[in-house]
Amino acid sequence: MDQTIKQLEELYAQMGPKLLAYFRRHHAIAGTAEDLVQDTFVRAIRNFDRVRESISPRAYLFGIARNVCLDALRRHRPLEELTDERAPESNPPDDARVEQMRAVIAELPPQHREPLLLKLQQELSYDEIAEVLGVPVGTVRSRLHYAVASLRQALNPPMNESIAKHPL
Repeated sequence: MDQTIKQLEELYAQMGPKLLAYFRRHHAIAGTAEDLVQDTFVRAIRNFDRVRESISPRAYLFGIARNVCLDALRRHRPLEELTDERAPESNPPDDARVEQMRAVIAELPPQHREPLLLKLQQELSYDEIAEVLGVPVGTVRSRLHYAVASLRQALNPPMNESIAKHPL
């Protein structure tokens, strides 16, 4: 029992801040991020043998966190009517391309956006992403390929053919 508590404490120290950042990226539930981290670890404790036996405890926790996040988003109901007005950004991006890339990523279909964000933000391996999403590694590779191709196309639109044929 003492060994389990020690392992859990180590896992919490290592993964707690990463899971907190993961939840805070979802603006609709960012205010409850700390509670969602706790909920993730409560679920992990209930099946701690599965966490220990998983290929990657980190990926297993992100899988739990993903489910906790989806549950929280389903429960979330805005308390006031949404408007088109946006709050001014306190820290404008240093590079307009970064903001453009974020906008393009936000427009990707969820099945392409989610593995891309797990790769970029959480630095999970393909195997870990596959475990989080419950899909084969080949599917992860395919989804990441399409996500990157969509990003390239949106950020580097093809040149007009007449311009390409007749360079200056």
